[in-house]
Amino acid sequence: MAISTEDEKFKELVKAALIDVLEERRDLVKDILVEAIEDMALGKAIAQGLGSDPIPRNEILELLEKTP
Repeated sequence: MAISTEDEKFKELVKAALIDVLEERRDLVKDILVEAIEDMALGKAIAQGLGSDPIPRNEILELLEKTP
C-alpha cells in the first residue's frame, strides 16, 4: 500500500499540531502525565489490597480520626 501525498500532508499537520500543544500547553501535558501516574498508583494499591487480609471498619475509622 503506497502512502499518498495527502497522507503525508495530514501526518505533517498532526505532527505540527502536537508539537504546538507540547510547547504551548506544558501545563496540560503535565496534568495528563500526573493523572496517568496517579491512576497507575491507584491500580497498584487496589491490586495489593485485594491480596491482603480485610481490616475491620472501626480500625480504619480510628486511624482516620487520628490523622490531622
